[in-house]
Amino acid sequence: MSHLAIFSLLFIFLFNFSLATNTIYNVQNYGAKSNGQTDSSNAFLSAWKAACASTSPATIYVPRGNYLIRNAEFNGETCKSKAIIIRIDGTLLAPSDYNVIGNEGSWIKFEKANGVSIFGGTFDGQGASLWSCKTSGKNCPKGTTALAFYNSNNIVISGVTAQNSQMFHILVDGCHNVKLQGVKVSSPGNSPNTDGIHIQSSSGVSIMNSRIGTGDDCISIGPGNSNLWIEGIACGPGHGISIGSLGWESQEEGVQNVTVKTVTFTGTENGVRVKTWARPSSSFVRGVLFQHIVMANVQNPIIIDQNYCPNHESCPHQGSGVKISDVTYQDIHGTSSTEVAVKLNCSKTNPCTGITLDDVNLSYKDGRAEASCVNAGGRASGFEELSHCL
Repeated sequence: MSHLAIFSLLFIFLFNFSLATNTIYNVQNYGAKSNGQTDSSNAFLSAWKAACASTSPATIYVPRGNYLIRNAEFNGETCKSKAIIIRIDGTLLAPSDYNVIGNEGSWIKFEKANGVSIFGGTFDGQGASLWSCKTSGKNCPKGTTALAFYNSNNIVISGVTAQNSQMFHILVDGCHNVKLQGVKVSSPGNSPNTDGIHIQSSSGVSIMNSRIGTGDDCISIGPGNSNLWIEGIACGPGHGISIGSLGWESQEEGVQNVTVKTVTFTGTENGVRVKTWARPSSSFVRGVLFQHIVMANVQNPIIIDQNYCPNHESCPHQGSGVKISDVTYQDIHGTSSTEVAVKLNCSKTNPCTGITLDDVNLSYKDGRAEASCVNAGGRASGFEELSHCL
């Protein structure tokens, strides 16, 4: 028997063995209804409890159909299984009445759930009625995040669609070693506070080959993050990819070692942005690379705003304590929808240092776009308009 035949037989044996040792928990066997009207929260939690108690790898399966989930927290603190796969062929629906879960914080929440992988499926937050309430100026709930992971390690989110969330679509907070790939996030460009993916207090997070269109940041990076890799993203509509806002707290963790590459921004408010509040803070941003990026009709393709104050209400008007250093913009091309395509508005008390712009070529209408720099130090090549301020 050839070595190839032996290898093939061994592969088949191991594959079948892995299937045999992976118990499948079908949510319908625990009472879940796929009619989109019956609350299936308890059924999903029961399937989780059973999978969690397994001493071997387990798979929770969600067949085709629509499943109404009021809200659910999947706590993995006492799980025996170190690897739980959630394979979703259906759609999970939040209650259409925003008052039901509008103050819950998270709709689908994973807490201390290590080794969880979610493959496929749609998480539909049905947030349109809450958005309407907010834009009308009425007294409304804050809204919930659609899919949230807290204090969890070794997480995979693959081929998942998150849409029409009341607020953030996907949240990663206090987590380590998280991989998001092939994710689609979708909500209208005028939906308020609907960040696509928000990362906070986490490390070793990668977001790959995903399409994100929202009414807020496609990806937002909050305090306390390190070693992030973001690649192959299509962003728009939305507010771009943002580090921040940072510096609201006087004692706040910083952001370091972030790579954002091979991204296309289409019709967004911003491209790549760093935003900090103009007040004293111990926070920082350092070791950031923005590379191989295409801008298509973007309002602010490259922006550092250390006087961030949305809606210009109760602005602190102080010097930002957030130290920004060693930020590189490389191979960034395309079109700006405003005349000033590069805006580096750094702190008057803690200027930016080590800013590098290499092969940046942005146009406005039929000519080169302009650049504006305040309190920024570094070097620029390939964009003459920056030579006077770096």
